[in-house]
Amino acid sequence: MATFLVEGGNSLKGTLEPQGAKNEALQVICAVLLTTEDVTIENVPEISDVLKLVEILKGLGVEVERLQKGIFRFNSAKVNIGYLKTETYAKQASSLRGSVMIIGSLLARFGQGFIPQPGGDKIGRRRMDTHFTGLQKLGANFHFDAQNKWYSVEAKKLRGAYMLLEEASVTGTANIVLAAVLAEGITTIYNAACEPYLQQLCKMLVSMGAKISGIGSNLLTINGVNSLRGCSHRILPDMIEVGSFIGLAALTASEITIKNVGLEHLGIIPDSFRRLGIRVEQHKDNLVVKDTQHYEIENYIDGSIMTISDAPWPGLTPDLLSVFLVVAIQAKGSVLIHQKMFESRLFFVDKIIDMGAQIILCDPHRATVIGLNREHCLRATKMTTPDIRAGIALLIAALSAKGKSTIDNIEQIDRGYENIETRLKQIGAKITRI
Repeated sequence: MATFLVEGGNSLKGTLEPQGAKNEALQVICAVLLTTEDVTIENVPEISDVLKLVEILKGLGVEVERLQKGIFRFNSAKVNIGYLKTETYAKQASSLRGSVMIIGSLLARFGQGFIPQPGGDKIGRRRMDTHFTGLQKLGANFHFDAQNKWYSVEAKKLRGAYMLLEEASVTGTANIVLAAVLAEGITTIYNAACEPYLQQLCKMLVSMGAKISGIGSNLLTINGVNSLRGCSHRILPDMIEVGSFIGLAALTASEITIKNVGLEHLGIIPDSFRRLGIRVEQHKDNLVVKDTQHYEIENYIDGSIMTISDAPWPGLTPDLLSVFLVVAIQAKGSVLIHQKMFESRLFFVDKIIDMGAQIILCDPHRATVIGLNREHCLRATKMTTPDIRAGIALLIAALSAKGKSTIDNIEQIDRGYENIETRLKQIGAKITRI
């Protein structure tokens, strides 16, 4: 287990550039299984979760070549479907939730797919029903081995169908799309997720020869084709990193420029930080955060307390709620953070309270933050990272705290942020990995 030693209480200054989007990378890498031709993907974040998925593909027989940093070539002409029955695959897939999206591609091309119950962040129940209900509507037979916790699907032939998803699951929609592009006939997916990651997956599939309309909306129509060709694809900047860097600048009273953010794909993220009183300026495709020594949370028109809550796109991504919560700690005013989509994501709040934050954890979904307005500095402490997003929030808090903090289990942060300590050191952060 690795640990960060953080000496906080210092302002930072400089430029950061976000890595490629982790959530998009997991989707588009699964899509390479749909074709026998070469697929080249650029701006791949070389983080542990993505590299685990690449290793799974290698085990399946996919030829993978790292052309240079962040650029990979994949060729899936010779896939060994039998690898899915090995203990090595079971161990790999059970540690990575994103591995579930290979199911749609394998089912579409080979008529079968197997996966153990996937792992990932411990942030509450994360149901798989949407994935497999959608695949069943396409004609797949589904089986769940409850004793060994294995999911399996098989189908001699997939056929297009109309479906209304119970929830706008991003990975669930991705899995269904990956299967439907090679299904016979027309598939209509209503209440589909429409996050930029899903839009990027659809655009990549279209460049491979898929026929998809409604991209960017919650109603996707897919006209199945017989085969797909290779392509080149570039992954978007990671919106979660962009939001994390805005939060870092605010809480540490720093001036940070965030370059090449992919502004048109950030949705309401910049404006949501502005609601907390943070000055976020746009300069072409860059964002500049400065003058954050004091920032005041807005109230609603009627004077009631501001609420920051997550929602499916184009609402605010749940992956940034932890960052919004720590940013509010030093604001003037109060805010209610409402984490609707996951039931255990706010359980890191006790660690922030130990640092001197004024937070009332109302229930597993809601926390009220009473801003300190810089009247008191957070205290350094010893913490353990429970998941990726809480981990980056704890790191931001530690960088703003007075004294030396330690953060254990930072492998969780590594799952989503590439070489984070190296990049933060370049703008003045005092952080050491042990």
